[in-house]
Amino acid sequence: MAGGGRKRREKGAGSGAKDHSGASGSGSGKTGRHRGDRQVRVGDLLRVKPGSTVDLAAYDTRATPGGPPDKQAALAETALIGRRLGDLQERLYAAATGGDRRRLLLVLQGMDTSGKGGTVKHVAGMFNPSGCRIKAFKAPTEEELGYPFLWRVTQALPRPGEIGIFDRSHYEDVLVARVRALVPRERLERRYEQINRFEESLAEDGVTVVKVFLHISRDEQRKRLLERLDNPDKHWKFAPGDIEDRALWPAYQEAYRIALERCSTEAAPWYVVPADRKWYRNWAVGKLLAEHLEALDPRFPQGGFDAARWREFLLAGA
Repeated sequence: MAGGGRKRREKGAGSGAKDHSGASGSGSGKTGRHRGDRQVRVGDLLRVKPGSTVDLAAYDTRATPGGPPDKQAALAETALIGRRLGDLQERLYAAATGGDRRRLLLVLQGMDTSGKGGTVKHVAGMFNPSGCRIKAFKAPTEEELGYPFLWRVTQALPRPGEIGIFDRSHYEDVLVARVRALVPRERLERRYEQINRFEESLAEDGVTVVKVFLHISRDEQRKRLLERLDNPDKHWKFAPGDIEDRALWPAYQEAYRIALERCSTEAAPWYVVPADRKWYRNWAVGKLLAEHLEALDPRFPQGGFDAARWREFLLAGA
């Protein structure tokens, strides 16, 4: 399904003609890596500028803005990024033991087969699992339906020092809910501002929210669905409902456009990652995480004891 939103009981980026970020986010992979003598942040190329107009049809889903020139180069760079992320995660986790409340939340959204699960697997592999909190949001349970739509999300937030990863998220409640008309329109319209206030409160509490829309083409989705059907080992990934949602492609694209426009804020901007090329998708998400963690610059806390004294004590034979 295109989303695991509240389906029961409730009723009633890349290359393109337009550039949402204002930066030169187009090209073969070489464009945008440097501007003059300054290294250009991938986040600047992929970010949806708050208040901007989004035209998803204008994005080339096979583009590689700011990325390596080819797959092999991307794999090599991604491995290096992974080592850097491991170091940054350790520092973030350690800083929390000294009272630092900061943490990071990666939110992944996209159409079926856009690679949310694959990205989770790839990203989680870069980190120490003990410092990660991963949540895949499906259709809400009976208990979850009894609470406001943001309730179940608050239960899954990362704790200080952790990396949180959401495979789908609270955005299902303005995506699936809009396409399927699961709630009255006036309630749906209020949810965008509720989401913005919620994410702003997270930022104020030390949560760095990195929201990624994995943008694939309809042709690429057909290819990936066929691969699942042609391989019995991947039948578990396929559901007839995937075809039903595929028929609603224009409605979902419109729902995503509205969410990107209304909920890309200074506190929690959206990033549109072209996802037809899996190697670029993995590189870009890893790079985005590295840029955000480097900006946090977490530090190992001071020990609060005389290390030299205790070292001498151990060397003396204790």
